[in-house]
Amino acid sequence: MQIFGVDIGGSGIKGAPVDLDKGDLAQERHKVLTPHPATPDAVADGVRQVVGHFGWTGPVGVTFPGVVTDGATIRTAANVDDSWIDTDARALLGERLGGLPVTVVNDADAAGVAEMHFGAGRDRRGTVILLTFGTGIGSAVFVDGVLVPNTELGHLELDGHDAEKRASSKAREDHDMTWEHWAEHRVRKYLAHVEMLFSPELFIIGGGVSRKSHKFLPHIEGIKAEIVPAQLQNNAGIVGAAMRAAGR
Repeated sequence: MQIFGVDIGGSGIKGAPVDLDKGDLAQERHKVLTPHPATPDAVADGVRQVVGHFGWTGPVGVTFPGVVTDGATIRTAANVDDSWIDTDARALLGERLGGLPVTVVNDADAAGVAEMHFGAGRDRRGTVILLTFGTGIGSAVFVDGVLVPNTELGHLELDGHDAEKRASSKAREDHDMTWEHWAEHRVRKYLAHVEMLFSPELFIIGGGVSRKSHKFLPHIEGIKAEIVPAQLQNNAGIVGAAMRAAGR
């Protein structure tokens, strides 16, 4: 069974048909740059480009980098334009896609669902936290395999700032930090703070940095929880969005 998944990020909008039996992309993903400003209409146009690239005519799952309620309404928009707040994203995207059925889900929640079903969290019990490091930091918290939605732990306070302003992949690039310095002085401190609050058994590190985990994970010490990279890497959001659109 194939369903289309789209992952809206702060820097790019990417998507592809997903093989839900295998938990992998059925075709090579297509990506367009996220517009700036990332207004609802501009982003919706980007989603249309991605879906239209494949000539897709079935259900579509779409991730959003913020709190999403009822599979439709956007409540926060830290890394896109503020005009998204209170937008009915399901209606907007459905109209822009010519009436295709659309499901909208928080981006990290989607990635987490995919990793728990097909990836690094499969068959893991207890508390598991997936953290995506990209333009910001997304989070998905699971207790015995059950998702606690819209946690947005990237906005915890760290050193007087939103944690994602200190420890995201973008922060590493903006401040020209080495992987080692970023891991030791930013990511480790953030993980220690999250561990103090939730005492997870496992951290799964996702987002674009997951494919470069060998550059930073060995430098993170002093964390009691096991730390592993996401197995689906940066495709996890696409897969999870498709899973949600299929009702999984």
